[in-house]
Amino acid sequence: MDFATRNTGIRTYGLVLISALALSGCGEFEMPKFGAKTDTANSDDAVATADNSIKLVERDVEAPQVFQVTEPALWDGRPSLGGVWVAYPGDIQPERVIIRNEENKKFVIGALFKRERDNPGPKIQLSSDAASALGILAGKPTVLNVTALRRESVPEKVTATPEAPQAEQKSLGEIATAAIDKAESTETPPPAAAPKPASSLDKPYIQIGIFSVETNARNTATSLRTQGIVPVVKEHSAKGKKFWRVIIGPASNKSERNSLLKKARGLGFEDAYFVTN
Repeated sequence: MDFATRNTGIRTYGLVLISALALSGCGEFEMPKFGAKTDTANSDDAVATADNSIKLVERDVEAPQVFQVTEPALWDGRPSLGGVWVAYPGDIQPERVIIRNEENKKFVIGALFKRERDNPGPKIQLSSDAASALGILAGKPTVLNVTALRRESVPEKVTATPEAPQAEQKSLGEIATAAIDKAESTETPPPAAAPKPASSLDKPYIQIGIFSVETNARNTATSLRTQGIVPVVKEHSAKGKKFWRVIIGPASNKSERNSLLKKARGLGFEDAYFVTN
């Protein structure tokens, strides 16, 4: 094609385009959407291309700036309520944490609470379930690394042609997220605890209080957790009105129940008393 013919074609295309733009501004005429992205692709949560898409997903990421310690821990050998948790002295807020045994490299995801009493010896106190999952013997100080976890939005690339994936450069956040995902997927589950014998007590639970406002019940439960006590919030209704009970237990024997009651009253819940459930 010579220059004159090509120049004529360019002028013709320009006139057609100007005419189309003029029509689009005068009514309901809609220009053809050549290469337009879908609504999903234009959202804040995803960006699509012809070959792949990137979406934001919520994942756990280690947050050492929130909380992290590497210190000896001790399990005193007594069974404890509440599953996998550790307690540490100081101004501690309840956190979700990853707990690593630095000696045998086992790890588990659990909760962090404020330690009620700062007794002599290792600062980290751990539950019986945490000790079992980490392979820690009673009375044997063991070095643990405890690091807070945070939920963060991180990009995840979805490739439309998995048979020919392209290499991509990952950010530090993606690397940390991948490490946690791999750890949780390969984590050896803790051995199943032996079934607890049924309590011989008619009233194995202790009722902390009854609340007409759910938020107050939840806040009370949170304050108990910071002291190493794991409560249960139960919803009830009577005469068309809802109320919430906060209870702890069950205790397996009178000695354990009396200890829980003494602990609850020592925290200011003077009206705590025994209940069936």
